[in-house]
Amino acid sequence: MATITAALVKELRESTGAGMMDCKAALTATDGDFEAAVDWLRKKGLSKAAKKADRVAAEGLVAALVSGTRGVVVEVNSETDFVARNSDFQTLVQNIGEVALKSDKTDAETLSTQAYPGGGSVAEAITNAIAHIGENLSLRRASALSVSEGVVGRYVHSQVVDGQGKIAVIVALESKGDKDSLSALARQLAMHVASANPLALDASGLDPATIEREKKLLAEKNAGKPANVLEKIIDSGIKTYAKEVCMLDQVSNHPDHNGKTVAQAVKELEGKAGAPIVIKGFLRYALGEGIDKASSDFAAEVAAAAKG
Repeated sequence: MATITAALVKELRESTGAGMMDCKAALTATDGDFEAAVDWLRKKGLSKAAKKADRVAAEGLVAALVSGTRGVVVEVNSETDFVARNSDFQTLVQNIGEVALKSDKTDAETLSTQAYPGGGSVAEAITNAIAHIGENLSLRRASALSVSEGVVGRYVHSQVVDGQGKIAVIVALESKGDKDSLSALARQLAMHVASANPLALDASGLDPATIEREKKLLAEKNAGKPANVLEKIIDSGIKTYAKEVCMLDQVSNHPDHNGKTVAQAVKELEGKAGAPIVIKGFLRYALGEGIDKASSDFAAEVAAAAKG
């Protein structure tokens, strides 16, 4: 039997929005399996969130950079959050982003081999920064979006310096319309993506494995119902789920859109922009998502160090 700690219960509660006792019951029923506990709560109708709870904090910065019709997001990790406020580290992140903007390939492995401003490669610049800053640093990932005509907008949440923070988003709009109108819309949509965290642009972009998982949850939650009824419930449930997690169907979080869906807000702006607008894609990086990081009591570590 796994030990159910208060910290684990608290983490599950914050991730799902369910009550403290319900979270404890879920973890007990699943022998401490966090992912299974999330599903247990959802089957019982107790979870208020449909997000996978597999993201834990890691340190460093994510950045969004845009140049013309191309934009990139990058993540560079460090061991502690203090480094994110180090100007040398911020310069490193900025320069890596600028290298990514000019590179045909933005995967971390290829990007590490690219020339770094001032000489050497990106990998060598990171190695030098490790020696200077005194912490292990790594380029975790980078991705790009571009359009043939239109704009790429950006938004960075919990910004530490310009373009760098805890969540970085870029949104690409293909259009021949007015650039100022498009730029304003792209930023508004990037802010929506940062907040709503859509899984895909529309239902066609959803991971088939995610759809199957939802179907399984619906089937288990409605077990015992006649097959024809169950089929309709699952079909309706999947359509509802898609509307909740697909960007175009989500109600925009931006106040200027007055409760419209993203698709409706884009359509409405076409008149002002003077041309059709197509969202070609979006990228959202949240710092440390998916990275397992051992938790520690920093105050206790300092106290222990002081004792020698």
